[in-house]
Amino acid sequence: MARIVAILALPGVQLLDVSGPLDVFAQANAQAGRTVYDLRVVACRAGPIRSSSGVRLLPDAVAGQIDATNAAHAGLERIDTLLVAGAPDAATAQLPARVREWLRTTASRSRRFGSVCTGAFALAASGLLNKRRVTTHWAAVERLGEACPSVVIEPDSLYVRDGKLRTAAGVTAGLDLALALVEEDLGREIAMGVASQLVMFFKRPGGQLQFSRSGAAQPAGRSALQEVQRWVAAHPEEPHRVPDLAARVGLSPRHFARLFQAEVGVTPAAWVETMRVNAAREIIETSGEAPKRVAARCGFANADTLRRAFIKHVGVTPAEYRRRFADSSNERESRASNR
Repeated sequence: MARIVAILALPGVQLLDVSGPLDVFAQANAQAGRTVYDLRVVACRAGPIRSSSGVRLLPDAVAGQIDATNAAHAGLERIDTLLVAGAPDAATAQLPARVREWLRTTASRSRRFGSVCTGAFALAASGLLNKRRVTTHWAAVERLGEACPSVVIEPDSLYVRDGKLRTAAGVTAGLDLALALVEEDLGREIAMGVASQLVMFFKRPGGQLQFSRSGAAQPAGRSALQEVQRWVAAHPEEPHRVPDLAARVGLSPRHFARLFQAEVGVTPAAWVETMRVNAAREIIETSGEAPKRVAARCGFANADTLRRAFIKHVGVTPAEYRRRFADSSNERESRASNR
């Protein structure tokens, strides 16, 4: 008997949050040569679902209005996998009580449930993420933590498995999650066939922070600390030792370090390293400079130190990052200079 995969599409849904996973499951059917997955789209209210791009989806059913009779008619009486697809305004949207109740009831009965991108906010509003390990779009991590303080967020993960809960990071990570679910159900060979047919990574290298643009955060804390942060961001090549930074604002090193962590949220050293990595990303994207030169311009002792910091913050090496994000002409220039 086919396994029913139902995707709840929030109003204003990001279309790829729905279509991406559905195409993975549909291709798994083709690879298996039989209908393994029976695919359904569920709406929060009656009528077509207008996506963020303006394209409209016709749902198979409406959450909270599914009883035994119309559940059977829509093929939703035994949902195996329930996913919630996100929307740009999911963090602030008010989910109707009947939809939250339907999510709780369906999640408890299903074999597994989860979310794609900001669909995690709907699960949080329904009380389904309390004390669970999850991920979401990198730009929504902080807001999800505020909405559900007990949740444990893995900000760099493309997808996270916690018991029967599965959550995916931003948008295209929904394809990565769906492929992982196919591998769980049907094995590596069929999952690899799906990846090959859809021209996608079977296991995408690195995490989602390689796509994040949150490194250039606004200065935080009192004005004196903000001036220090602006100085560091503008001069990443400087040593930026705590005594030197403290002297710029007329404080003792110990008081400066304590004040910085209290008001900015991280230690001065951690903040400096983040700014240096952010500066290195920009140089790598826009120039063909060799790693040794990039390291020197950003205040790293050598290329190895840059590499370790880059992997820590971005999840991939500078070389891998350059291959994916650098301007093609600069990448050719880099290869020529390294020969």
